[in-house]
Amino acid sequence: MGNSLDWLLRFPPLLHLKNRIESILISALALGPVPRHIALVMDGNRRYARLHRLETAEGHALGFESLKGILEVCYKAGVEVVTIYAFSIENFKRSKYEVDVLMDLAKDNLLQLCQHGDIADQYDIRIKILGQRGMVSDDVQKVIARAEKMTEHNTRATLNVCFPYTSRDEMTAAVASFVVRTEQGGFTTDQIETLDETEFEKELMTAGCPDPDLMIRTSGVERLSDFLLWQAGKSTTISFVDVYWPEFGLWTFLPILLEWQVAQCRDLGIGIFSPFGKQKSKTT
Repeated sequence: MGNSLDWLLRFPPLLHLKNRIESILISALALGPVPRHIALVMDGNRRYARLHRLETAEGHALGFESLKGILEVCYKAGVEVVTIYAFSIENFKRSKYEVDVLMDLAKDNLLQLCQHGDIADQYDIRIKILGQRGMVSDDVQKVIARAEKMTEHNTRATLNVCFPYTSRDEMTAAVASFVVRTEQGGFTTDQIETLDETEFEKELMTAGCPDPDLMIRTSGVERLSDFLLWQAGKSTTISFVDVYWPEFGLWTFLPILLEWQVAQCRDLGIGIFSPFGKQKSKTT
């Protein structure tokens, strides 16, 4: 039944109607409060591939298609920053074959996002790579540099691609940089006595970005896996979704966004009803 429905929705008149409905929903969503920063842990590509008897590479490729759809929703709705957990430093422990596949996909996908008429160009998105780029090969580093160069003058919104990244590594590097700045006379004696977390946050890879308002992890796993541990605090809503990333689309994303809006309106004393019921989420 699911495959039949997918086939029907590719029929031009129905596809046009589907796209029109989705566009109206996103426009309506943009009328309410919208998260400034959404963080995504895109989990479940491998398990989705195994479930559907696909090659691992196909699972990751389908995951990229899901990402493009979600990015379009975010930027159409007015989200300023999206941060994605594309590759953990821990992923280097996977098989060489899978790491090579992920690196090739990263190169292809980064360049695709930057092409004329694609997402970065269409929505004026600046792409930033956050992580230890020295851990990847020269050819991958060249693509990273090219993607950042191609989008450096875009100003409407930002896409942070964490690759390869862990929060512990980010904080370790930030502490080292902070110590060097202090030792080199970056602060007066009076300033040192009044230093707070704001100064430390200037050394983080996400410096200049607001903290995430909403963090979503797919696949039903309830952990952050060393992702934005410093930033995901205060008023970050964390939503764990029991679907694999390649299956995550507008109709899964929309209820999460609406529940976030309901919570924001409730905090402001504005009554609002959500027809989707409560999502499995936590506020830290």
